[in-house]
Amino acid sequence: MIHFQSFANAPLRLIAAIAIVLLASFLLACDGQTKAKQVSLSVLVASQSDYDDSQVITTGVVRRFEEPLHYWIEDEDLNRVEVFPHDKIAPYLGEVVELEGRFLFSATAGRRLTLTEIKQR
Repeated sequence: MIHFQSFANAPLRLIAAIAIVLLASFLLACDGQTKAKQVSLSVLVASQSDYDDSQVITTGVVRRFEEPLHYWIEDEDLNRVEVFPHDKIAPYLGEVVELEGRFLFSATAGRRLTLTEIKQR
């Protein structure tokens, strides 16, 4: 006995299979990573909303304030971005570093960079 109902679902199954293959191909091609944008601290400060939630690479001198404890990098014009996690950036205090990480901006929390990589300059 032939079940006509199973033939009716065949086009949907084919479309679903094609969609899965296309999605898998896209994910493999993208490698799941977003390329970081090289950007100066002055540009990050001037265009902070444009870079919000972006992967960036920037350079500056590591500074610290004790109360409350926080670390940031700054350039010669005192453009600043706070850096997290503190324990990763602390050993570089006073040094020029190139940082890669996720940049976030909020009117209440300010400019923040969560590190993925640190290079001494």
